[in-house]
Amino acid sequence: MGARVVRHVPNALTILRLLSVPLTVWLLAHGHATSAFWLFVGAGVTDAVDGAVARLANARSKLGTWLDPLADKVLLVSVYVALAAQGHLPLWLVVLVVLRDVLIVLYAVVYVLAGTFSGTPLFISKINTAAQLALAALVLAQLGLGWGGPVLVDVFVIVVAATTTASGAAYLLAASRKVVARDP
Repeated sequence: MGARVVRHVPNALTILRLLSVPLTVWLLAHGHATSAFWLFVGAGVTDAVDGAVARLANARSKLGTWLDPLADKVLLVSVYVALAAQGHLPLWLVVLVVLRDVLIVLYAVVYVLAGTFSGTPLFISKINTAAQLALAALVLAQLGLGWGGPVLVDVFVIVVAATTTASGAAYLLAASRKVVARDP
């Protein structure tokens, strides 16, 4: 593959991940949890591959800096909302996850306005995203394949709540420091 083609692979994979979201939600809504699980796993694989290709082929782009985390958020929030609507995840957890994502958007706005936005997530945010992905995969695996159990899901609900809270607080603190530093 030519260098010009490889350069577009990460964004193409990210767009595929975004396009998988409506189908994943539709599959969940129509009782096809096994297919939803495998599509979700496929989306997770594209997330790993697009990042690896971007790093290894030096194919990072400004679009990818925005598109990749957006695809993650859209996928996770959509799957969390669908799972909560069916009673498989607690509503309070979905509200917490969405609130954190709102804080991240506000954080990005503050940094863009300050002209210092890098698009690099905080370390706790990476841990949180991994925990959120793991919880969604666990619930989907339990529903679709009968893997895991309620105790494991309950443990991951607590892990996701804790990391979501910590991540949201970290973004809020970072943004507030930036705002305070700009005041005369």
